[in-house]
Amino acid sequence: MFEEDEDIQTELTDDQKIELAKWFLLNAPAGEIQYVAKDVRAILKDENVYKKAAEESFPSYNKSHLICLELPNRSGDVLITPHCEVDKDEYLDPRTAQVATVDHVKQVCKDVRPARDEELPSAFVEEYRSAMDAEIMKYVSEAYPKGVCSVYCTKGKDVEEPGFDFELVVVISAARHSPQNFCNGSWRSIWNIEFKDEIQSLEVRGKMQVGAHYFEEGNVQLDAKHECKDTTLIQSPDDSAISLVNIIRHHETEYLASLQTSYLKLPDTTFKDLRRKLPVTRTLFPWHNTAQFSLTRDIEKELGIGK
Repeated sequence: MFEEDEDIQTELTDDQKIELAKWFLLNAPAGEIQYVAKDVRAILKDENVYKKAAEESFPSYNKSHLICLELPNRSGDVLITPHCEVDKDEYLDPRTAQVATVDHVKQVCKDVRPARDEELPSAFVEEYRSAMDAEIMKYVSEAYPKGVCSVYCTKGKDVEEPGFDFELVVVISAARHSPQNFCNGSWRSIWNIEFKDEIQSLEVRGKMQVGAHYFEEGNVQLDAKHECKDTTLIQSPDDSAISLVNIIRHHETEYLASLQTSYLKLPDTTFKDLRRKLPVTRTLFPWHNTAQFSLTRDIEKELGIGK
């Protein structure tokens, strides 16, 4: 008995505490990591352990959730994503040609500087990137009231003329945080667009993710993901942008419609499957003749007190 109590009271090592804290922080629902961090900090009661866990968790969380931060000079916003990571804690906003220095734990921009020439795409690639950026902004403003977006060149940014391949990435992030109403939600989509000059083709790969958390008198979470592919022809920068945005619009609208349809069917499909179709006796309960299961009658019969 003494040995069992001793095992139960064994203290966790600092490394074990850090790993546990990181798990809770990284799995926080959209917009809720600061609330989780506050509770984790209170439970740990060790600033050094909390600080190390936070420093390792927040950058990954911010990048995976595609959070948006306002630039210090109010000249725009910067999305926190691996596709625009220039250096540790530095992220490029190609629309304003600025690089923001970010405090991941506080989730704020500390400083901003002009982007260097080597951090920006060539004039040829920028023509396609900026055309795509203009079109995707129109779409996002229509489809996502609180959405933000950006377009990055991730491969071939030094290409100066036709005849070479390069790649653009479109990032869309929309969030609605309403903790006072016990609900938060987010939409994230990433579209990789490969410009293949040899076959004059644009290959599109999309990844969409929807997250929602309802926690009024309960805890219900949604985490849905979807991937798709498409192709179109390389055209002028403006025409290519219009064609690509139409593809993105089509796939995102189709996915949202499929989600709505599947959730409308939940009572008749998923929820129904959660219930046991037959009791343990493997026979249906005779609702039309419940008198045969009278508990009072059976007790009176056993005790011999019936008529």
